Amino acid sequence: SVVPKVFPNLPVLSRGCTDIVCCVLLVVAIVGYVVVGVVAWTHGDPRKVIYPTDSRGQFCGQQGTPNDLVPPARGVPGVPHSILVVTCSLLCPSPLQICVSKCPDRYMTYLTAYGNPTSLEYYRDFCTPEFKNARKAPVEVLKDKECPAMLIPSTPLARRCFPAIQAKKGVIMVGNETTYDDGRGHRRNVTELLEGAKKANVVLEARQLAMKIFEDYTVSWYWIIIGLVIAMVASLIFIVLLRFLAGIMVWVMIVMVVLVLGYGIFHCYMEYAKLKGEAGSDVSLTDLGFQTDLRVYLHLRQTWLAFLIILCVLELVIILLLIFLRKRILIAIALIKEASRAVGHVMSSLLFPLCTFFLLCLCIAYWASTAVFLSTSNEAVYKVFNESACPFSGQTCHPETFNTSNVTKLCPDAQCLFAFYGGETAYHKYLIVLQFFNVFMFFWLANFVIALGQVTLAGAFASYYWAFKKPDDMPAFPLFSAFGRALRYHTGSLAFGSLVLAIVQVIRVTLEYLDHRLKAAENKFAKFLLSCLKCCFWCLEKFIKFLNRNAYIMIAIYGTNFCTSARNAFFLLMRNIIRVAVLDKVTDFLFFLGKLLIVGSVGILAFFFFTHRIKLVQDTAPPLNYYWVPILTVIVGSYLIAHGFFSVYGMCVDTLFLCFLEDLERNDGSAEKPYFMSQNLRKLLKKTNKGQPDA
Repeated sequence: SVVPKVFPNLPVLSRGCTDIVCCVLLVVAIVGYVVVGVVAWTHGDPRKVIYPTDSRGQFCGQQGTPNDLVPPARGVPGVPHSILVVTCSLLCPSPLQICVSKCPDRYMTYLTAYGNPTSLEYYRDFCTPEFKNARKAPVEVLKDKECPAMLIPSTPLARRCFPAIQAKKGVIMVGNETTYDDGRGHRRNVTELLEGAKKANVVLEARQLAMKIFEDYTVSWYWIIIGLVIAMVASLIFIVLLRFLAGIMVWVMIVMVVLVLGYGIFHCYMEYAKLKGEAGSDVSLTDLGFQTDLRVYLHLRQTWLAFLIILCVLELVIILLLIFLRKRILIAIALIKEASRAVGHVMSSLLFPLCTFFLLCLCIAYWASTAVFLSTSNEAVYKVFNESACPFSGQTCHPETFNTSNVTKLCPDAQCLFAFYGGETAYHKYLIVLQFFNVFMFFWLANFVIALGQVTLAGAFASYYWAFKKPDDMPAFPLFSAFGRALRYHTGSLAFGSLVLAIVQVIRVTLEYLDHRLKAAENKFAKFLLSCLKCCFWCLEKFIKFLNRNAYIMIAIYGTNFCTSARNAFFLLMRNIIRVAVLDKVTDFLFFLGKLLIVGSVGILAFFFFTHRIKLVQDTAPPLNYYWVPILTVIVGSYLIAHGFFSVYGMCVDTLFLCFLEDLERNDGSAEKPYFMSQNLRKLLKKTNKGQPDA
């Protein structure tokens, strides 16, 4: 008989739902997440991040407020600016923000404008809508914050006015002046305004840079796409060539390492022999002590002797490892070649990362939008401000009813002014909790999406390995079959694994936040403890990711729950720890080499093309402001494309490796339990299927 009497029936097709409790918990959490998003979208207002407000927290140009009467700025309909008078802090407890139609273009103080009708008429444009009585004493106007104490020539930026600072021959000037009147009769240097406008200048320069970069993209986008297509084709070709060149590349790498170490030994010996008899070369390292100039140590024979011994030990260790691990290296190479064949039979797997990427983008978009709406769902809070003693000072007030309340009677000089954005309702008090829940759900859902992609790919490649006649015994659509099994039966297990990882990641984020807050602290013990915790949880996260990845492979094969799969995968790998280490290092080297070749070759090609150094297409390359813009885009895009292809290939190698280990432990080559590994692997291990021809 040419067909085994008993199939192991892997991957298991007759399955049941696993980790149902976690599945229900995930559904409830998603429903709660949607509710949080709806509540945030109901209360939040992203305009608070984009549009300017006045000192009362009202948007400039907002309908239903006195600011909607502000005319449009610089001919742009409905886009008034908000002016921030920085020097008002000299007279006011907080900077005064007023909605205006245009930025001031001259120096002026309210005291000088008060006695001049023409100047006062100009000054009115930069006062609050409540400013009506021009006969009011200037001191009262400034105290009531109806007008700023002074005006400074300003330029609009991001719908706000900032001091128009410029440098002429190394001299800082604002409006062609080096000093200004602060509104209190004192002359001040314009350099005092430099700090307040520094960020504005940075933003202005960034905007100009962004415009030039955008122009570069508009003329080079199709060439960038061509470069990315080249990277995609190169990645695919590299994966196909691994079937034929994996062994050559690995052994060339090993020989190169041995030769480099051998040359290092020879060089160290020659330097050691050359220093013989030279003055000062026989001084010991202990007698010399620590020296900041490390070149001093290179003149000592003892230094080169130490290097010689270290390199000899490394060379000996590597040679011994090659002698004892040569068979495991050959197995790793054979598995890599087999993975290339598996990917060739499941070509749709190379496009599956696009599905994972799309779902991750949805998670990121929902998290980001919810975070913005939550952070902008605070309301304008008004407090009582006064200069004399008042029992109501600092209490919350309402501007609409403040003038008719008892506060104005008991405290005549009290004012109801905008203090900050906040809120005193139960919703506002628990905003930080909702933000924490938002972050936690983002990690959970993102990890779930990644887990779904891993278990889907594992199921497809396991179908290839456990097909006795490859690829005839494979299902028609292995990738879609694995995806359906994962969603139908193992949503709970995926939720379990991603939940554990999300908890660790949230703890790490919390530790990073605490570390940021404690940077200025003097407690060294707290910093040391925090650093230890960060290190421990970083290691824990790496271990959980490794364990989850292999647990998902076992789930795809056997359909068991998460804990059982994780335990079985862990002990299976521990029983073959040396094979795991060898395969891991070999695949890491090949992936590193592949990414280096693809990104490097495409990047060099892009560099020569966009810098007009290829004579055949010299006139075809577009003129650019910054040639590094498309080059960096092509390099980053090529790396992401190569990483996407190799992530699929890496999942294939890991899946086939676990299947290979299971095959060795479950089967013995008899007619009832034949080996499902490839012919090359059976030859390496000297295994045969009794009574069966090589498949």
